[in-house]
Amino acid sequence: MAAAASGGPEGCRVYLITPPRFDPVPFAGLLAAALDAGDVAAVQLRLKDADDDAWKRAIDALRPMAQARGVAFLLNDRADLVKATGCDGAHVGQDDMPAREARKLMGPDVTLGVTCKGSRDLAMQAGEDGADYVAFGAFFPSSTKDVTNLLDPEILQWWSEMMELPSCAIGGITPENCGPLVRAGADFLAVVGCVWNHPEGPAAGVRALNAAIQAA
Repeated sequence: MAAAASGGPEGCRVYLITPPRFDPVPFAGLLAAALDAGDVAAVQLRLKDADDDAWKRAIDALRPMAQARGVAFLLNDRADLVKATGCDGAHVGQDDMPAREARKLMGPDVTLGVTCKGSRDLAMQAGEDGADYVAFGAFFPSSTKDVTNLLDPEILQWWSEMMELPSCAIGGITPENCGPLVRAGADFLAVVGCVWNHPEGPAAGVRALNAAIQAA
């Protein structure tokens, strides 16, 4: 999951996160349509309150859709499943498995992302612990998580000027509000609602976000 040149609109790409709950078989068709609609760098499978069997069913249904299109398929907080299921890596939060432990479990050749919220120190530590990208957020109110402190896009600009490690912006991002994040140097925009809840369907959601990235 390599980013394009960091620090400008031309380097920013869509990073798609699944809804927390869905039926994997019909959802696979929605995912395929979304990925065929425009540039997507990665899909992160994020399930809430799911057992291992549910994770594996979802991986079996969705991973081939992403990988056949050259899109990285990552697991949220399940670094332990990456190798056995043929996924491309994992993303961990500050309350999940430590990044260093996730890297050790997965090995050196897959992608590791780390949530750093609004902390520059945590982001630098994540880089030392083997992260391939760091995620900052939330920048806007989100429908998927309770957000207490919203970040200023300035942290993305600081990171892109200081570090080569790619950054991912997350939290309430839409085509209407993403411009400042793109211009600040975000390499990836992680989105949920603006794609899956788009009134014209997820393909239209991906098209709208890519158009907004280009316009920024």
